[in-house]
Amino acid sequence: MPSTVEITIPNSTLVEGYTKYNITIRLPLRSYVVQKRYSEFASFHDSLSHQVGAQPPVPLPKKSWFSNTNSNERLREERRQGLEKYLQAINNTEDQRWRNTSIWRSFLNLPSQSISVDNSSSTRLHKAITVPGSVGSAPIIDPVLWLDCHRELKTHLHDARLHLTRRDQATSPQKQHESSAHAKSSLTKAGTMILALEGGLKDPGNDAWVGSGLGEGEIRRRKDLLASAKKEKDGLENLHSAMMQKSKLDAAVASIQDKDKLIGSAKPRVGRVLGKETDKTRELDNQGVLQLQKQTMENQDKSVDELMKIITRQRELGVAINNELEIQNELLKLTDEDTERLERKIEIGKKRVGKIS
Repeated sequence: MPSTVEITIPNSTLVEGYTKYNITIRLPLRSYVVQKRYSEFASFHDSLSHQVGAQPPVPLPKKSWFSNTNSNERLREERRQGLEKYLQAINNTEDQRWRNTSIWRSFLNLPSQSISVDNSSSTRLHKAITVPGSVGSAPIIDPVLWLDCHRELKTHLHDARLHLTRRDQATSPQKQHESSAHAKSSLTKAGTMILALEGGLKDPGNDAWVGSGLGEGEIRRRKDLLASAKKEKDGLENLHSAMMQKSKLDAAVASIQDKDKLIGSAKPRVGRVLGKETDKTRELDNQGVLQLQKQTMENQDKSVDELMKIITRQRELGVAINNELEIQNELLKLTDEDTERLERKIEIGKKRVGKIS
């Protein structure tokens, strides 16, 4: 069964007098480059053949004893092509014996479970992204693919936020609906990936986690990353729900306005509008009611005038009382002064009596 990994050697690099071949490896969610010398290829070939007990499908390009790839560009290009065919033959063959070895994974820095299409974490991760709710949303237990999935999760959240912003700025119902659908799709994929990531962190004692050498601190950091992503997703879902409710309300208001335009609003009534009738107004016509209103207002004006007179009289009384109080205060001051003079005279008299005795 062919591998899901794509391997190419697009170019080579001269480094300190020897040639390094740049091996580009593309996984379902990420790509990276591994640099290897020809001598490393030769050691890898010998170890792989010894471990499997059979030669790879394509032989390794032979070593040149009379020419150097550093100075011979044609030889360097031929060797690059030969090494690329060598790796691609192992990677694409139906026979998985060479790909299932630890030597192959170590040479290309492949994740520990990136070989089998049906059982690999990369395949499950790819399904979790492309087919939400499928069996591919099983827990992601490979540490490297976990980070890849988290990066993809952040991408989906970013896309959801972008689509919600576009929906808010859209001017037509069709564009609003399209942006809303894209945002909902991104949030659904993000939710599926969160479940897969969360499931992987629930079993940190798995062989993949233990073999990766991740400490408790790194696992806690990943849990914090996941908690932050969940909080962001919940916020975006609440924002999406609020936008949908607002759209429904706007649609309802618009339908009422359209109905009013279609039917036409009621014309205002012309003439006298009767309210609560009294014994005085029940037998009167409009002119009589107007005359009664004028008479009532005149009576109110007279009452206000009478009230004004009373208030004026009260004010005059207040002023008179104030004047009387001022006079009484002056009299009290004079009394206090007389009392003080009398007290001084008494003191003088006591002193004289004391001297005589």
